[in-house]
Amino acid sequence: MRGTVYRVGAGPGDPDLLTLRAAKLLRQADIVFHDALVHEETLALATRARIVAVGKRCGRLSTAQRFINKQLVEAARHHAVVVRLKGGDPMLFGRAQEEIAALHQAGVTIEIVPGISAALSASADIGQSLTQRGLSRSVLFVTPRFGTGENRHEWARPASTADTVALYMASRQAAEISDGLIAAGVAPSRPAVFVENASLASRRMIATRVGDLAEAARQLGGGPALLLVGDVYQEVVAAAEIPTRDQSIQITA
Repeated sequence: MRGTVYRVGAGPGDPDLLTLRAAKLLRQADIVFHDALVHEETLALATRARIVAVGKRCGRLSTAQRFINKQLVEAARHHAVVVRLKGGDPMLFGRAQEEIAALHQAGVTIEIVPGISAALSASADIGQSLTQRGLSRSVLFVTPRFGTGENRHEWARPASTADTVALYMASRQAAEISDGLIAAGVAPSRPAVFVENASLASRRMIATRVGDLAEAARQLGGGPALLLVGDVYQEVVAAAEIPTRDQSIQITA
């Protein structure tokens, strides 16, 4: 094999949140395989590279994972620097192990370059720590989604015991998440916040409660959204002055 595949975290969206290592590799890249949500200014750093879109979006035409694996292996045969650019952190909810296993099996050298995950950026946007003395000493990253052919997983049970929960890819399943959390013992009044387009100027934050997630999700604009749940968001929800169970108020960024 001629080249190395670098699995690079593109961060939550804002190009300014790239690591120096990520920016350096993009400038050196011969070819870049990128996710659907990578910012165009981030891709613009790869001035000498061929750019290949291999993104996946729920409910839209997507590139099959086995095809991506094959492309990465083939690219390493012909290029010295192959960048696999992933939104957020490349080792969290990004089919990482499947690509790593395929590259190792083919004898391709791979290096992982961490990035800022959406939950960390969303926390910064809100201005509320994921952890707080006396309220939260545990944080769970979880997704309620599962792929075709996969067994359903009991995501709600661990989510019900964590102090703070960050739910990825949550907006389309808001009603199911609400029902699942309540069935697992979470109070319908527990504070929650949707953060859409974290880190970007277009970000939106919708304060709500677990019992009202479906109504809150309908206020989102279709961008990537992360859901944060926990008592640490009580003041955020209170500041939004939510008057009834069926109303959620948008927070101005």
